[in-house]
Order: sequence, then C-alpha cells, then structure tokens
Amino acid sequence: MNQDVRLQALSEFLKTKRGKLTPGMVGLPVGSRRRTPGLRREEVAQLAGVSTTWYTWLEQGRDIKVSMSVLENIADALQLNKDERKYLYGLALEEAEKIDLGHEESFSITPSLKKIMEELRYCPTIISDRRCNIVGWNEAAAHVFLDFAQIPEENRNMLELLFSRKEFKSLAVNWEHFVKGFIAIFRTYYGQYVADEWYTNFIGKMERQYEDFRKLWNESEISSAPDVLIEFRHSKQGKMLFNLTSFQVHGNYDLRISVYTPVEDTPTEAKLKGLLKEKK
Repeated sequence: MNQDVRLQALSEFLKTKRGKLTPGMVGLPVGSRRRTPGLRREEVAQLAGVSTTWYTWLEQGRDIKVSMSVLENIADALQLNKDERKYLYGLALEEAEKIDLGHEESFSITPSLKKIMEELRYCPTIISDRRCNIVGWNEAAAHVFLDFAQIPEENRNMLELLFSRKEFKSLAVNWEHFVKGFIAIFRTYYGQYVADEWYTNFIGKMERQYEDFRKLWNESEISSAPDVLIEFRHSKQGKMLFNLTSFQVHGNYDLRISVYTPVEDTPTEAKLKGLLKEKK
C-alpha cells in the first residue's frame, strides 16, 4: 500500500468512527441540533488533548508526524476497541511503511491441522490465510457450503466467494450479517499489512464488481475474531444453526481456523450427520 492510499484509508476510518459517536456518549453537552451526525472535529480534538487544526490535518489524510501517545488519546476519544486500535496504529504510524512482506510463499497444511479438521467431523471447518484465501477445509464444510475442490485454487477467496456465488447468498438467511463477520476480519489484516498492495488492488476490484461490498466495507467494522450466530437454509436439510468461532494459528503463516459449531438443543448436528451419511 503506497502512502497516499494508506493516508486515505486512515482518513476514511477516522471520519467513520467520529460519525458514529454522539456528544452524550463521550460526556459532552448535547447542545443544539447538528447538521450532520456524529461528533465535530473540534470535539474529538478536545477529548484527545490536541489542537483542532492538527486533528483536522490527520483526518484529512495529510502527511504529518504522529506519536503513539497521541494516537492512544485519539483512540480513547473515539472509543475504539482493541482491534480498531491496532488498525489505527497500523495506518497512522510511519513504521508501517517499512514493512516488507515480499512474495507469498507456497505452503501446505500441516498434518496436525489436518488432524484437527478431521476430528471436527460434525463442525464445518475452514482454514484461510491473511488474504482470506481458503487453504484447507473438512468434509462437513464441503457439504454445508460448497465443494471447494471444484473451484480453481486462485479463485478460492472466501470474501469474494461470498459475493460471487449464489450458493452462499441463498444459504445464509441473514447474508449481510454473515458477510460482515468476514469483512471485519479482513479489515484487521488490511490495517496490519499496510505495505502489501495486494489489499488495495483486491478492495478496488471488489468495489467495482459488487455494490454490496462497497456499502459494507465503508461501515468500517473491525474485529479479529467476531462471534457470529449463523442461520443457514440448506437446500436439502433446511434450517441449520451454527456458532462461528474464529481463531488464529500460531506459526510462520498467518492462518485462521473458522469453526461452525452446531447450536446445542437444535437438530442441526443430526441434520449434518444425515447430510454426510447421504454423501457416502
């Protein structure tokens, strides 16, 4: 990501977060009616202990010097959570420009990860990399979602599949809620790997091809591990409820395991067992 793109992303993020706060939420007088929603720039500056001019320059995406202590004050003023703070720091600090990621190296799923997926027989499980490319899945995932083996490897990007494949749109009852969880995860990577221009190119392509993506992306939700309750309407098994648990794998590669656990006291697991038995 070049400097102009990084600063533009920072600008958009700050504006979005400021727009979601009200004076009452931060202990300021409500005052008169406002022409636009959210806090004013001078109010954020006041809360952060900086000048209005300096904060305005930061929000405009100007190339100015920023310290960690000041960023922490801004994060407090905007009531950012842990993941949002990491995102802010990644975009705002000059050190981010020095990250050299080089080329993506090829790798294979380790035997231990394969074993984990096999043991999660009745929990659809997907392993993805930091670009949301699907690099591993178990049998349950192939039957509940789609057979990823039939998709060319270069097209196995989970985020793009959610928008491009009709199977996903018909599967998820609340498709937008389902997608938001993946976008929130993707945003954490975007802020962390600011030097990788792949993200800029990918986001640009998604915005051009999918209007829904542009809308959801601009909402700027950020979470490294969102807890999501998903309701699927499977073409053969009908209503199925899953809790999505997502966690990162420690190691040389920034991998993430997404496990869809059947909700207890529902017939979901029984339906999944029936689906797997049917496929044999």
